[in-house]
Amino acid sequence: MATATDRLDDRIDRLSRVSAAEVVEPEDAFDWGSLGPGQVLPDDLLSVAGLDVALGPEARARLSREELAAMLASGIRFEAILEAAFAVELAEARDLRDPRHTYMLHEIGEESRHQRAFLRLHEHLAPRARNPFHGPLPRFLARRVTRLMLRRRALFCVMLLAGEEIPDLLQKVASEHPGTDPLVRAVNRYHRQEEARHLAFARAVLPERWAAAGAVERWEVRHLAPVLIRVLFDTMLHPGVYETVGLPGFPTWRAANRTPGRRALRYRATRPILALLCRHGAITRGRIPRGWRSLCGVDRHGEPLPGDPPLPGAAARAA
Repeated sequence: MATATDRLDDRIDRLSRVSAAEVVEPEDAFDWGSLGPGQVLPDDLLSVAGLDVALGPEARARLSREELAAMLASGIRFEAILEAAFAVELAEARDLRDPRHTYMLHEIGEESRHQRAFLRLHEHLAPRARNPFHGPLPRFLARRVTRLMLRRRALFCVMLLAGEEIPDLLQKVASEHPGTDPLVRAVNRYHRQEEARHLAFARAVLPERWAAAGAVERWEVRHLAPVLIRVLFDTMLHPGVYETVGLPGFPTWRAANRTPGRRALRYRATRPILALLCRHGAITRGRIPRGWRSLCGVDRHGEPLPGDPPLPGAAARAA
């Protein structure tokens, strides 16, 4: 009779076979020259939607390009951390025959192709913003957190889920909106198709990584992870994007992250992670830690709080 480990190995083998059969080279898959100089995201998907700011057509076009470029840059860097973590795990592995390592190599290959696609799109967007989170202190803190995650495999798995779930939802919302640029929609669909396998892998290995985690790492998953995920979400857009259109950087950034639309995106993107942790006993419903409740907009039982805001662009998608 097949054990749970055997079934998991078979599932991961299937993911590897699909990845081997579906290789998409971004340089050949898209018409990169089709991206025009105008607005690439519609007004109701911009982070300032719902704020009392007056922007003309040219400024809205510039802000849309800066916001998309900032999110692409964040994705490129996060995927580099993922690749580094998988490489460290492979370098330290006792048994190289483990199917998890084979799939990690497939994922590294796919993520590197995603980075090439994002870099190409980023280049065509021609962003001008300066990211203040790349200063000496933020970079020092980011290095410390990265090194922590490279050695905490359960914590990293949770952060991996966040790094996949958040852009997946952002791209889903954008790709389903008729006002999104066609090239941006096409790149989003391509990325989401492959990321679905990456999410399946992370969800599959989380239980065994949680079982192997020590007391400190379990505390980190319960209390540190929601803080790190909130930082990940909030800094995908940085204050510099607002300064390119004449808005005050940090005040607008703080206000934008509190709008109903941004809160809805954060809530919907992170609730599946919390649900998975509850399903596998890492977090107990009825005693959900405050950090996770704040991150996901839920009560101690994991239920959405009253007044749950709708996702941005809902009216346009329904039309």
